[in-house]
Amino acid sequence: MTDPLRLGIAGLGTVGMGVVGIVQRQADLLAARAGRPIVITAVSARSQRDRGLDLSSYAWEDDPVALANRPDVDVVIEVMGGHDGPAKALSEAALAAGKDLVSANKALLAIHGQALAEAAEAQGRVIRFEAAVAGGIPVVKSLMEGLAGNGITRVLGVMNGSCNYILTRMEDAGLSYAEVFAEADALGYLEADPELDVGGIDAGHKLALLAAVAFGTQVDFAGVVLEGIGSVTIEDIRQAADMGYRIKLLGVAQMTGRGLEQRMQPCLVPAGSPLAQLPGGTNMVVLEGDAVGQIVLRGPGAGAGPTASAVMADVMDLARGTRYPTFGQPAASLRRARAATAAIPAPYYLRLQLLDKPGALAKVATALGDAGVSIDRMRQYDHVDAAAPVLIVTHRTTRTALDDALSRFATTGVVVGSPVALRIEAV
Repeated sequence: MTDPLRLGIAGLGTVGMGVVGIVQRQADLLAARAGRPIVITAVSARSQRDRGLDLSSYAWEDDPVALANRPDVDVVIEVMGGHDGPAKALSEAALAAGKDLVSANKALLAIHGQALAEAAEAQGRVIRFEAAVAGGIPVVKSLMEGLAGNGITRVLGVMNGSCNYILTRMEDAGLSYAEVFAEADALGYLEADPELDVGGIDAGHKLALLAAVAFGTQVDFAGVVLEGIGSVTIEDIRQAADMGYRIKLLGVAQMTGRGLEQRMQPCLVPAGSPLAQLPGGTNMVVLEGDAVGQIVLRGPGAGAGPTASAVMADVMDLARGTRYPTFGQPAASLRRARAATAAIPAPYYLRLQLLDKPGALAKVATALGDAGVSIDRMRQYDHVDAAAPVLIVTHRTTRTALDDALSRFATTGVVVGSPVALRIEAV
């Protein structure tokens, strides 16, 4: 009989227990598909409280590093979270002990991925991280395997379900950001530190990992331009819809003549596009290659079942003997990408409050023109007190030129408050 693949699981929260549940429920199916049994031999967590499944047949380790060093563990599954501390110590110990590592820890890999990849290869081991990006969507496998013959031109998508929930709920219910934020927090949709979600940090970690695989570069989270959704108002959502768009927290990575462009920011997307139609907590990743064109992957981006499913996909590959470098090619061949100094030009949505004065629109148009920004469409709404909302969609321009125009607005004497500027992304 073929020897079983023996798992040690560090972290028994939502995802860890999801993995335990799959192994317990699907033992026969896993063995048939892998050609060998998949078993859990040891687990580690902060406490031995009841978690609803029988763990009595597994060895218990209070110290996750001790779990990594057990001789009866072949693969360490790290689902603890955190980019330093116990998760980092466990991962380093597992590789040093000659164990393969399956991780759902996007923050750890986005910050320490290159060093961990080099450590894995030095030991002849592999790191797999499908569960770290977009939950149950097999996007890492798609890039590394299905699209391995393509030069990837762009990766983009909605990669944080909590932010997508907030934005779609605001639109559907006509609620303010603050109201929906409080609702999402009460429902447990946000991280303990909500800024990880609404600030774009969580999704930025995922984008950095996908960019490394897509473009053969060292993972560079520091190079991701981050802008959260906290400044998006219900007025922006309504008025963007009036202009034929929806607002999404969108991640975009592409290699340009200016360097590697990585952005996680609120963008407008055409209302008829697949990304615009994405509801609630669902994720969607769009991959574009020179041979395949564009493919769209959609599915649940979080939760016990979807994320544990992704963990087990990696485990099954290891059980079958499928092995390749962490980011799809040897770590030593990953080049250090130059961060793009500016994003590729795009149209922008502007929302202004203009005083009810003769020539106000002309002054705004002049400021835009002097900055080299041309107007594609413009719409004015009824006055509120002494000011009127004005929406402008520009032709393609650079953010530098747009910022120049925004600074000129301040000298016109007709613009009230701070204008809102959001990029319009072609999808």
